[in-house]
Amino acid sequence: MNFEEARFNMVEQQVRPWDVLAPEVLDVMSEVPRENFVPADYKNMAYSDCGVPIGNNQEMLKPVLVGRLLQALNIQSNEIVLEVGTGTGYITACLAKLAAYVYSVDINPDFLPQAQRNLTSLEIDNVTLETGDASTGWAERPEYDVIVITGSMPQVPENYKNSLEIGGRMFVVCGNSPAMEATIITRLSADDWSEENILETDLAPLDNSSKKAEFEF
Repeated sequence: MNFEEARFNMVEQQVRPWDVLAPEVLDVMSEVPRENFVPADYKNMAYSDCGVPIGNNQEMLKPVLVGRLLQALNIQSNEIVLEVGTGTGYITACLAKLAAYVYSVDINPDFLPQAQRNLTSLEIDNVTLETGDASTGWAERPEYDVIVITGSMPQVPENYKNSLEIGGRMFVVCGNSPAMEATIITRLSADDWSEENILETDLAPLDNSSKKAEFEF
């Protein structure tokens, strides 16, 4: 399989038609070899318009969702990013090429050695990887410019809203399967946030995120 051609086609035939037009996002997705981040048995699916299994009941996000979230977050080269859910490190690599520094945490310790090898192979060194349960928050730093949560949650996490700098943005998918909303939350002031739903999707839940009650009395 010609992975360079497949990567070009992914950007031009999947990502760009989904209104992902920011040059810096298209450049990053054209540059990062997604095939390096998928398990060997699934390399031929690396550029398919679907989630790719990576083990531990987790999947890589679809390329179109990655493109939309990166564009909506509008990450600047001087910003500090927190990623919750490292997986094999593909989104981590994209974030690291756009931001000044990335802190990435995953509850599953099996992912981190592989993610570190993947990042090192691309000479990406502006990332700190950690293992831990970040389902309710992560206090490596008091506040972040950007937060990316790669697993769904039943509702917007208040602790993470408060971990944004003023002007900071967070990507999170909320709701119940199969109808979930991918949302960008922006902190406008100490006590004010805005929410923008950017698309509907369906995403596996973040480990240990609390389940919203189906009925309220």
